[in-house]
Amino acid sequence: MIWIGICLLGAIALLPALLSLRRTTLLRDERKSALALHQAQLAELERDLNEGMIAASEHDSARLEIQRRLLGVDSLPTPEARKKGASTGTIIASLAGLPVAAIALYLAVGHPSLPAQPLAPRLAAIQKEDHRNDAIIDRLREQLKLIPPGDPSLFQGYVLLGQAEAGRDHYAAAAQAWRSAIEQRFDPEVAARAAEAQMMAEGGHISAETADLYRRALDAAPADAPWRMTVQQRIAQSEHQ
Repeated sequence: MIWIGICLLGAIALLPALLSLRRTTLLRDERKSALALHQAQLAELERDLNEGMIAASEHDSARLEIQRRLLGVDSLPTPEARKKGASTGTIIASLAGLPVAAIALYLAVGHPSLPAQPLAPRLAAIQKEDHRNDAIIDRLREQLKLIPPGDPSLFQGYVLLGQAEAGRDHYAAAAQAWRSAIEQRFDPEVAARAAEAQMMAEGGHISAETADLYRRALDAAPADAPWRMTVQQRIAQSEHQ
């Protein structure tokens, strides 16, 4: 089934080139087109002279220029000369051969049924990095337990812990850390972060506790806080749930 999709994608990719090639083959011979154009210009020039729209001197100079262009038509390639180049069939065959060559190159080193070989090492590296981050965050938690209540560094430590947990998409842990921070010193921006993380941990649902935290953050927020509108939207959303 996958080969049908590959063939369809190849045909779609080549369709613009084939359409432009078809339009090119419908063009007239360049020499015939140039001769017809210059002859029409001569006829128009004679008509303008007879109707008195141009002077005789202007007519003579314009006619001389058109005749010079007629002599230059001989330098244009003839249909026979163009046939010596690549024919339409050759071009079409070359275009059709591109996806065939691409598929052959793919089959030389792989197959659609083969699993993604680099996936397992990447997953192992990610898991190893997660374990390393767990150790660092656990050490940060242990250090925060040693800081006495009321110490200004305790607030900053919980803020950093919340940022680390949110960076790993551990929203429940991030909300808990930020709530511990505002218990030390209420900061409206940290309160808004805690409410947002709590909402993410609840799958987008805004509970009464989360809505209350949003309201506390909004009441204490400065007038120019960039997150005020987002908090107002969250409060309105909680009222409609």
